[in-house]
Amino acid sequence: MWKRSRRTRWLLAATATGAVLAAGVASLPALADDGTRTVNYHGYEVDVPDSWRVVDLDAEPGTCVRFDKPTVYLGTPGENSDCPANIEAGRTAGLVISKLDAKSAAVATGDTARVSAESGAAKAKSVNDRIQLAVEDAGVLVSAAHNGTTEDRVREVLDSARLTEGAKAAKLSSFDTGAAKAKADPIVAPGTLNDKAFDQCTAPGQGAMDAWKSASPYKAVGIYTSGVNRACGQANLTPEWVAAQNANGWQFIIIHHGLEAPCNPRYTEVFSEDPATARQQGKDEAAGAIEAATALGFGAGSAIYVDIEAYDGCTDPVMAFVSGWAEGLREGGWLSGMYSSGGSGVADLCANYNNDQYVMPDHLWFAWWNDQADTDSGQYCSNDYFTGGRRIHQYSGDVTETHGGVTIAIDRNFMDVKAPA
Repeated sequence: MWKRSRRTRWLLAATATGAVLAAGVASLPALADDGTRTVNYHGYEVDVPDSWRVVDLDAEPGTCVRFDKPTVYLGTPGENSDCPANIEAGRTAGLVISKLDAKSAAVATGDTARVSAESGAAKAKSVNDRIQLAVEDAGVLVSAAHNGTTEDRVREVLDSARLTEGAKAAKLSSFDTGAAKAKADPIVAPGTLNDKAFDQCTAPGQGAMDAWKSASPYKAVGIYTSGVNRACGQANLTPEWVAAQNANGWQFIIIHHGLEAPCNPRYTEVFSEDPATARQQGKDEAAGAIEAATALGFGAGSAIYVDIEAYDGCTDPVMAFVSGWAEGLREGGWLSGMYSSGGSGVADLCANYNNDQYVMPDHLWFAWWNDQADTDSGQYCSNDYFTGGRRIHQYSGDVTETHGGVTIAIDRNFMDVKAPA
């Protein structure tokens, strides 16, 4: 993470509805009688639950945009965010309300709905657990994150929108968007590499990536492209960002953080305890992961790694889910990978490596923080399994490193992977 002040400004005061922040564009939230508070930004006003936090990104642009706790972010996220390496909790709900300009429009896609404030979310579909609105009469871009149980509440918030004094109209078509850029040939990831990689909760900014390319030992970057439990915002993660890193010689680990194991108490968005249902859920997750990765510029032949955090028990549904995941990706022409801890998911997977009841993923990514930059999986998995360039070892985590004057919180990995023939 970039070193910045931790003076995150939580705007939770419930007084002075008309009190105005810097430049007169964001009003302090006021409590209403129905358990909500009013938030106003650039003349776009919504009612959000009292419990939601409100963060002023215009004042603190380096604040990490994260949705493990319901939050409204006012302003455009900075390129360099103060995010941890990972967040051990799933997505809840939240909004990012930004001024509609060239910078914010870069994250718009073909699925971004062009709406008026009063039309709310009626015209908008959810893609990759996000509803995105270009509210053109207010001149703001609204990105609303949700999970499977909070989507209705998020839509209620969006439907409460109205225009107030200070609104200044802007058209999304006036700016270049991610959807408008020409697409290059699809990237096949991770490719061939026998070297170090890092992963981070949010895709680092271009300046950070450039600094680390020239000064760090890392050759690949892990990016969270999809999944209902993807907790960090991804303000930098666009097709243009992916293309730029690819052109600069970076390779990629594509990560899907979807449904978690039903015996993992840290998450509410989990797959079924019933193995048959879990297997179908795995196939469904694969379809969504392919769609998201394709939109970023990746193509068939790439491996997508499903993130299954450490759990205790429920081996059968986990194995069924991973089997469905592998089946779904192969049917689409992609490769499958699984990330998990050595003592839980990896041990279960390798104990069933020759069990015809299950379908093995193509790649193994195991977390064993022994500080050894190699692909030896020790007691957790036979080194005779997942051979031939199909292994990644996360050998250290939750560490900070500085390269080229840029400090980022990361997990460290060593990759031994080969591109498909």
